[in-house]
Amino acid sequence: MIYNIAIDGPAGAGKSTIARRVARELSFVYVDTGAMYRAMALYLLRQKVNREDPAEIERVCQGAEISIEYKDGEQIVLLNGENVNAFLRTEEVGNMASVSSANPEVRKRLLDLQRKLAKSMSVVMDGRDIGTTILPEADVKIFLTASPLTRARRRCLELEEKGVFCDLAQIQKDIEERDRRDMNREISPLKKAEDAVLVDSSDMTIDEVVKNILQIYREKVINSKKRAE
Repeated sequence: MIYNIAIDGPAGAGKSTIARRVARELSFVYVDTGAMYRAMALYLLRQKVNREDPAEIERVCQGAEISIEYKDGEQIVLLNGENVNAFLRTEEVGNMASVSSANPEVRKRLLDLQRKLAKSMSVVMDGRDIGTTILPEADVKIFLTASPLTRARRRCLELEEKGVFCDLAQIQKDIEERDRRDMNREISPLKKAEDAVLVDSSDMTIDEVVKNILQIYREKVINSKKRAE
């Protein structure tokens, strides 16, 4: 039996960390759609596109070949054959991804691969519009969020652990601006699916969030099996 779990939410809510943990607990495949969009953003940055020119983004994005492989249990994102995992989590790439992901041609290029994966195996997929656009029939939909200040503090902690100076106020401002763009874009805006369960992680540990989502999944599956019987 194939099951799909969709985890949506704003930037910095911890979607990737939580999705990986949930997938590991259930022996599902974790598909990081955000990493795929970041790989596209990295490609656009390397090609020095004008982020204010949608037509240029549409044209240039056609040269990017993006795929996902698993090696020793680790997800590897390949951009034109290159493992680009190490380059995907910078602020510059994140900001470009927020812009380029609103482009219809960028989304179209990545959509088919994401759906194909979900049809062939049980997956946990996270992003901005998984439950509303990419996997509208997902068995479980989660909308994972946290306050902008909480997300900014988490991001600063990540940067400080890497020895990078952090301006908390600027990080929070960037997060709030990214939220505004993501929620108001014309194509697949960030929003909670009607049948998604809201999980606010502001005052929760990672273990608590994972436990909560696993419980939601098990209840959904049990109820589904009961209805089938």
